Amino acid sequence: MDFALTDQQREHKDHVRKFAREVIRPVARKHDEEESTPWEVMKEARKWGLQGLEHLQLMGADPGGQLGVITAEELHWGCAGIALATQGSGLAAAGIAASGTPEQIAEWVPRCFGAGDEIQLGAYAVTEPQAGSDVKSLKSSAELDGDEWVLNGTKVFITNGGIADVHVVVATVDPELGHRGQASFVVAKGTPGLRQGKKESKIGIRASHTAEVILEDCRIPVENLLGGMDKLNRKLERARSGQTGGSSNALATFEMTRPIVGASALGIAQAAYEWTLEYLSDQTVDGGRPALEEQRIQQVLADVATEIDAARLLVQRASWMGRNGIPMTGGQGSMSKLKAGDVTMWATTTLMDLVGPYAETTDCPLEKWFRDAKIYQLFEGTAQVQRLVISRMQARTYQERLAQAAEVAQAATNGTAQNGAKAEEEPAGAAA
Repeated sequence: MDFALTDQQREHKDHVRKFAREVIRPVARKHDEEESTPWEVMKEARKWGLQGLEHLQLMGADPGGQLGVITAEELHWGCAGIALATQGSGLAAAGIAASGTPEQIAEWVPRCFGAGDEIQLGAYAVTEPQAGSDVKSLKSSAELDGDEWVLNGTKVFITNGGIADVHVVVATVDPELGHRGQASFVVAKGTPGLRQGKKESKIGIRASHTAEVILEDCRIPVENLLGGMDKLNRKLERARSGQTGGSSNALATFEMTRPIVGASALGIAQAAYEWTLEYLSDQTVDGGRPALEEQRIQQVLADVATEIDAARLLVQRASWMGRNGIPMTGGQGSMSKLKAGDVTMWATTTLMDLVGPYAETTDCPLEKWFRDAKIYQLFEGTAQVQRLVISRMQARTYQERLAQAAEVAQAATNGTAQNGAKAEEEPAGAAA
């Protein structure tokens, strides 16, 4: 077990922090106030090697699985909204990679990012008005009509929704089968029947474009079904025959991306913590003593630092497991997102209390970090949903262990009985 970052990982961390400091932070307030998409930052990120297909390939080539979470944390240290705008296409790419054929991955993943100086975007459209974290209740439909799929429905709170070049849409093919009757489809920009609805005005992550995606008799080629018809038919047949097992493509995608979300949240918490340390280093308390020598303040700062480190270790473990193909049967991916989101919301609130009335003003950076923090308890599965996922996976793992122990015990009992029977037969055989 080795907790040290490699030389490459340390160099990458410094590189992303430099980009966040020099490129993101100078324009963070502007894009937050204007709720504008930071195209110029995304173009600069491409030049720095922090956006695009080559960056994605670099992340996937790291055997420790840490470059992705390092990137997410450091970019969010700069600004959560700009970081999401820069990285938001990764979720659509992950959805394509998780469900698509090799040919579909080769065609559509590059189109989520663009090539050269061209910036293209991807969007992963799952959430609906009455089905946020509950993907089993999705109402958007997909019907096969000849050699085309016809999509209808409304998606809400979609990052890059409506402006993306590639939309990955999760829709229901057979409503009676719940999440096992769903499939994922690729819808290209400009497809008739696809349009942007309301653009959301949010309290935080305001530089990230969030909008409704409306599908009205939206026709796409049959080959835009991720995974292909044969795979879908086999999945539907298993579900209709009552066979258990399997999960929705959306759930599988989210479990793999949750460590990235956790790392993103921690970037906000780390930024708030570092700023508070710097701010308090110039403050005094009663009697003119330095604020950082006040035990009450030291106690709070120690708790914040400890919680951030604890959450980061969960994120690093889950990312390592995902990269190395180790099943997260105990809900480790959800644990990392749950802990990081809760820690970030608690840390920003706690640090604002520590700083005092100044933290309530828009001149104080803590105010923005506080607004940005809340979403990390909500999207890609609320904190409550994470707890349900973890508890159910823990219970399933426990039951499996009990069953395995019972099998071992039964095998031992059978072996003892067989050995006893053999021992009783041996004297008779010897006499004969």
